Parts: sequence; C-alpha cells; structure tokens
Amino acid sequence: MANNKPTPKKSVLGRGLGALLEDSPQKNKSQGLVPVQPVVGINEIALSEIQVNPFQPRTHFDKESLQELSESIKVQGIIQPITVRKLTEGEYQLISGERRFQASKMAGLETIPAYVRTANDQQMLEMALIENIQRENLNSLEIAHSYQRLLTECNLKQEQLGDRVGKNRTTVNNYLRLLKLPPDIQAGLRDNLISMGHARAIINVEDVDKQLAIYKRTIAEELSVRKVEALVKAINSGPDEKIIEKTQIMDPVKKYEIGKIQQRLASHFGTKVQLKTDGKNKGEIKIPFGSAEDLNRILEILDII
Repeated sequence: MANNKPTPKKSVLGRGLGALLEDSPQKNKSQGLVPVQPVVGINEIALSEIQVNPFQPRTHFDKESLQELSESIKVQGIIQPITVRKLTEGEYQLISGERRFQASKMAGLETIPAYVRTANDQQMLEMALIENIQRENLNSLEIAHSYQRLLTECNLKQEQLGDRVGKNRTTVNNYLRLLKLPPDIQAGLRDNLISMGHARAIINVEDVDKQLAIYKRTIAEELSVRKVEALVKAINSGPDEKIIEKTQIMDPVKKYEIGKIQQRLASHFGTKVQLKTDGKNKGEIKIPFGSAEDLNRILEILDII
C-alpha cells in the first residue's frame, strides 16, 4: 500500500538567514503571506529604482566608514551583491546591504548587482534584523533591540530566536536583560562608555539609584568589569554607608576638570602625576620618581631643598 503521507517540510530553524531567503515559512494561507522565493542569478539594478529598507534595524551609519567603503567600491566594485524585493516594475526595496547601497551612491555608481526576492513585510523585517546581527558591527544594545523586535514583531519564541541567530538561550537572554537597565545606562552602553560586561554586572543590582551610582563611578574611575563585579557583590552582600557613598562620584564635567589639572601637574613636574578625588573635594596627589636624582629634581621644583 502506497504511503500517501506528504513529505514533511524541512525546518528552517537553526539555519539563519539562508533559510529565510531560500525557504518559505510555514504560515497560514489565510494570512495572505507571500513565500520567500529563491533567486536565480544576479540582476543589475539602477540605484534610482531602489528604496531604502523601512525595517532597517540600524539607525546610525558611520560617515567615515561609509566613505572608506565608497573608495573601495570605486576601485574594486561591489564584491557582495545587495538583496532586494520587487515592489512593481522598476521599483525595488532593500532587504539587506544598505551600507553597500549608500556607499555605491557616494561612489557615483548608477547600477548595483542585486539578488531579487519575493517577501512580505514580516519576512522583510526578520531578514533585515538577522542579516544585520550576523554581518554588521552592531553594539550590544542594538543587538538587544534587534532580538526584542524578532520576539515581538516576528512572533518568535526565545528558543526559535536562538536557532535563527545561532546563539543559545542564555546568550539571547543576557542581551535582552540589557533593555531593563535605566535609559542613562543604556545610552552609555550605546555610546561605548561602558561595555556589555559592565552592564551585565550592574543589572544584578535591583535598586535603580544604586545602578546609576555604580554606572557613574565606573565611568569616572574607569573601572574594569572585574572591579564593577566586585563592587556589585559588596553592595548585594549588605552595603554599608561607605560603599554607597563612594558610588556617588563626580560627574563627567568635573572629571574633565580634574584631568586638566592632572595634565598641568604632569607638565610642571616632568613626570606622570596621579590625582584622585572622591568627588567631595578630598583626595590625594601622587608624584612618582625613578631615582634619587629624580627625587631631588622634584624637591627643587617644590622649593624644599
């Protein structure tokens, strides 16, 4: 007796962007979703016919980096084609490759090689997010926001998201936790004032005011991740007034002023001078010397001998 059961469709989970581009997702036909069709060959498309991707997860493109890519394109051409979807005759929309698209315009190109796909809005969003996560130099906060959008706007579960981006559930969760931090700390993470390691340590403190205090101290004293972890551990173990008080450190403007004074002292004594303050007009100045002669030189400057 012949087996009339349909051959099960191969799952696209765990195969990243390639799966999204080559396989149509298992969606209810009543939703009217258009499956992603595989592409045959590369098309040369006029840049003027291409619209930017409205689902682009990146909000900032470094101008200097774009200029460098533009100069490279002038010499080498486009090595990796962009990916677009066709809207109407002579009208396309970017799926991935906006940096190459923008740099090609800067380089004065009129056309660009492109793969043409058929995709609905949700597939556009998912492909754009995953392509950026996999290929672009996103910071940790941008990755976290991309993960959150995949969960909420593409209706993925964390396990499915992990398969899509090639990360385990713990890693995905670590990124998502960053979005629970106060806006000031998220901004510092976005601007590379602190690293993801710093942020992951700070988030283990429940009190927002204490989180902000640790964040300010981390920047002011340029604390390592290990030192921040130790500070968080001390606070969570039962902080005394000194630990909490010490985290109320100077703001960036005062830090700049202290830095300028330190530079002037170093110039005056001809050696590296360390100037530390607790933010309450108390602190210490350290003037290192390398020999007896060097010490005498410093003492003469101080008019002690």
